[in-house]
Amino acid sequence: MPRFSVVIPVYKVQGYLHECLDSVLGQSFTDVEVIAVDDCSPDSCGAIIDEYAARDARVQAVHLPENVGLGRARNAGLERATGDYVLFLDSDDSYTPGLLKAMADRLDAVGDLDILAFDHIRTYWHGKGGPSQSAELFQRAGTDVFRLQDRPEYVHLFLVAWNKAFRRAFFLEQGFQYAPGLYEDAPVSQMAMITAERIGCLNRVGVEYRQRRHGAITKTPGRKHFDIFPQYEGLFTFLDGRPELAWSRPLMFERAVQHLLFTLKRPERVRPSDRKEFFGRAADFYAAHLPAGYTLPGGSLGVHMRALAKRSFHAYRTTEFAARVKRKAPTRVLGATNRVGRHAAANLHALHRRRSLDPNLAVYTSYEDLLPSGNPAAVYEKAKELAPHVHGVWVVRQELAGQVPAGVDYVVPGSRRHGEVTARATYFVSSAGFPDGIAKRPGQIHLQTHHGTPLKRMGMDLKEYPAATRSMSFDRLLAQVSRWDLSLSSNQHSTEQWQRVYPGRFESLDAGYPRNDRFYTAGADDVAAVRERLGIPEGRTALLYAPTYRDYRKDWTPTFDPARVAEALGDDFVLLIRTHPLDGRNTRLSDLAGQGNIIDVSGHPSVEDLCLAADALIADYSSLTFDYANLDRPIVIDAADWKVYTQVRGVTFDLLSGRPGDTPGPVATTEDELVDIFRSGRWSDPEATALRSAFRERFCPYDDGHAAERVVRRLFLGQDAEPAIVPLPQRTPAPKPAARRHAGL
Repeated sequence: MPRFSVVIPVYKVQGYLHECLDSVLGQSFTDVEVIAVDDCSPDSCGAIIDEYAARDARVQAVHLPENVGLGRARNAGLERATGDYVLFLDSDDSYTPGLLKAMADRLDAVGDLDILAFDHIRTYWHGKGGPSQSAELFQRAGTDVFRLQDRPEYVHLFLVAWNKAFRRAFFLEQGFQYAPGLYEDAPVSQMAMITAERIGCLNRVGVEYRQRRHGAITKTPGRKHFDIFPQYEGLFTFLDGRPELAWSRPLMFERAVQHLLFTLKRPERVRPSDRKEFFGRAADFYAAHLPAGYTLPGGSLGVHMRALAKRSFHAYRTTEFAARVKRKAPTRVLGATNRVGRHAAANLHALHRRRSLDPNLAVYTSYEDLLPSGNPAAVYEKAKELAPHVHGVWVVRQELAGQVPAGVDYVVPGSRRHGEVTARATYFVSSAGFPDGIAKRPGQIHLQTHHGTPLKRMGMDLKEYPAATRSMSFDRLLAQVSRWDLSLSSNQHSTEQWQRVYPGRFESLDAGYPRNDRFYTAGADDVAAVRERLGIPEGRTALLYAPTYRDYRKDWTPTFDPARVAEALGDDFVLLIRTHPLDGRNTRLSDLAGQGNIIDVSGHPSVEDLCLAADALIADYSSLTFDYANLDRPIVIDAADWKVYTQVRGVTFDLLSGRPGDTPGPVATTEDELVDIFRSGRWSDPEATALRSAFRERFCPYDDGHAAERVVRRLFLGQDAEPAIVPLPQRTPAPKPAARRHAGL
């Protein structure tokens, strides 16, 4: 049997589950089994668990037929555990490196313990917190082995399931089970602590306890927080049946009441309308379980307990208000100043906000108010077909207004009509964000389409990469994310990343990217027409090179010499080069384009056209790589600066690993290697084809030519996101360019 069994209940955490499982399976101490319990999660958690179980025999996937909640999911995992010790880890948290080895060493040194507790650190969406409130207790414990009766101060260890390793035989002999509802771990933790004969502490941070911005049960106010009362009633029922534990009743009573009061004063748990009732239930509990001869503690806890004893909600509220004023007094002036500023900004279109929303008005914007393009443009075009009653208005910068296509309605930011349409529109569709001064109204629906699959780090992850965030405001980012209702995704990797790095309450719409529909709807004539417009000579093999932006460079500097590569490849090939929009137009590239087999396509309005025209893609770390994979055409990775890029910007997976699903084709790290890949034919050989196939399977599961329709039906028509996704083997991408000189395409 393994030394440790780690039970992980899983529900709606697909953005965090990989990190959680990797933190356990990547431990240096490997004698462990993982029981991952899919609590009928509606997202892709079940599939993620199955993937891990398929490649690591230590993982056991358990799929519950219905959602039973955190406590009973833990019980289901416990039934299947076989280890000497059982640990419970929440699926959005993770272990720190070396934890299991340190635990094993401690147990080897002191012998079997009933409980081995360890410390934690809170990991917030905006960074890591400081030491836990229990840190001093862990330091004080050293290597001692004790009973709670002898060291009662350890009743103040954090009341959770995941900061302790329980000897499995002890846990089962005592008959411990987690009850349904919230706060299920508090009574079990207390029962275990008071019955254990041998308790030890490991002075080590073992868990990164994730404090999600949204989604955490303890940060969702509602009636579910009344579950705390039956949970603690269960603890005292347990004590009633164990007279030998009578010594613990005053200790358990005070800790329970402290927990009730802690819950009561938090608005993110108990709503204002429920506070009086919650207080009354706490007073009932106090009266029912007050131990004989109990002495009230000092401080604010004693004051609040007196209010409970008197059943005086007024007395409680008065003392709590006084404490709150004392805590917040220094920030009241600042808060008032901020409110005045927000009020002034809201008044800019307050007149129109008094009018009702227009149910048939939608506002669109692409890439911070540029010309219509990308996913929003594809949604706009499909809406004209399927939801013609919805009028679309684009937000476009003043300097680009003269380039808006004929027939497209638009407004300029800051104009009078801009204030009107943004105040009254029901729908907002954007691939970036909307102006900060526009307050979202009840009933307005925001769709964030994004504009690519994230290989590079995004969102809140960038707090760890300051070189990539010189002008970025994380407060502004979070304000934008708070507006999102729907977040569009083209693959599971993106869905997981968006949910993790953009902490919000949005719903993931796994429908594919509308802009990629064209890769399945375009025909041979469309491909030929694009090549003709671009001036690609007849019979040439066109290679598209569209590198991503480098945060560590001031201007466009390709990783290879385009002129030299074009010359080395000869007249069979032509390079289509597109600079990133953030790099702007480049005079050097314009000069190169007039000298040989190079075409500057930086000004072309449609990157989708460029992909259709290209026989192959010279990719770097751009999200275009994932879109182009839909065409099932060769992809070659130019990774000359991979090490620098990963250090400055960070990446979400190893594009160069060579593993199927990670790497879409041959990899070049030097200019000579890049040329050789094409001249030798490796760019389109069977090995390259196999890599591309696995990459396409991983990153193109939803793009099938119908993504825009699914989005329009879900957003504007209130229907299911249909039609159903066409399986990958049944899809037919746009035809490859007809004129080719190289076999194997």
